[in-house]
Amino acid sequence: MAENDDQERTEQATSKRREEAREKGQIARSQEVVSVSILVAGLIFFYFGGPGMLAKTLDLMAWVLRRAGGADLTADSAGMILTGCIFKGFGILFPLIIAVLIAAVLGNVLQFGFLFSSESLQPKIEKISPAKGFKRLFSVRSLAELLKGVLKVCVISSVAYLIISREFGNLSLLVDQPTWGTFAYMGGICFKILLAMTVVLVFLAALDYAYQRWEYEKSLRMTKQEIKDEFKNTEGDPLIKARIRRIQREMAHRRMMAEVPKADVVITNPTHLAVAIKYSPDKMAAPVVVAKGADFIAEKIRNIAVENDVPIIEDKPLAQVLYKIVKVNAMVPESLYKAVAEVLAFVYEQKRVKIFG
Repeated sequence: MAENDDQERTEQATSKRREEAREKGQIARSQEVVSVSILVAGLIFFYFGGPGMLAKTLDLMAWVLRRAGGADLTADSAGMILTGCIFKGFGILFPLIIAVLIAAVLGNVLQFGFLFSSESLQPKIEKISPAKGFKRLFSVRSLAELLKGVLKVCVISSVAYLIISREFGNLSLLVDQPTWGTFAYMGGICFKILLAMTVVLVFLAALDYAYQRWEYEKSLRMTKQEIKDEFKNTEGDPLIKARIRRIQREMAHRRMMAEVPKADVVITNPTHLAVAIKYSPDKMAAPVVVAKGADFIAEKIRNIAVENDVPIIEDKPLAQVLYKIVKVNAMVPESLYKAVAEVLAFVYEQKRVKIFG
């Protein structure tokens, strides 16, 4: 059975299976999408904010040189320069850091939405098991990741070489350029490389996400037996549910029969239907049907009534209407007050005659 699990897992995962996997932190996630998101954010940032960032960097360098050359360096002055350099450098890099963090979050949110799973953070024995680690190291997934990494390095290196090779003829011209011009030219080359890398990596990320999604769906597949078991656990075993319903009906039937001896009258039609009615003027707003039944149950109601001296009145039309429209433990509707009252009055009169002669 275990050997054929992969062959038998032909059914799509149920919504419950997907929810459980998500709660455990098992989602379709491509790290390449996150990397591309960060790269795109950095590219956009450098395109719009690169010149300003470069200018601030040059100003910082000039500030350091002025401070370092304007006075004799001591341990205290060097410490102040270093502290100022760190704070100013952090101020220059802070917008880039924020952009990268936002891109990393968006790269994950776009794939699987907002998700926090504490279960995925819990330590697991299999993660530190040498045997399990060795098995993961030489798994098909690890091989796929290795091939993907090699392919990415080859493609990116080829793209970078093609761009740089086109600029070889212009490198000799940089000798006569001022420092600012050299920086601008090299920055332009770097931007071209980043742009080309981004286009290539977006394509690779799309392929990787499709692969991760396919592998995720494959890992969630279920056998027909698993679907049946899940249905039993969520909806209940049909056999057990049927047995519970049967027991509930039997209990309700016994409770109903226990009320027949307390009834004031049983109305029949005369053999197929029986309806037991009780009325306590001080406790009830109207007469109540305490039991009813057809055929075999009707016969049982009549037998219990006979055993407990409950009057039995034959009234076919009234018995049929009561059986049809009034539920057990429900009050008689106002439209039947008169008919039921006449029956009860007749019963009470018979009891009075019987008692007083």
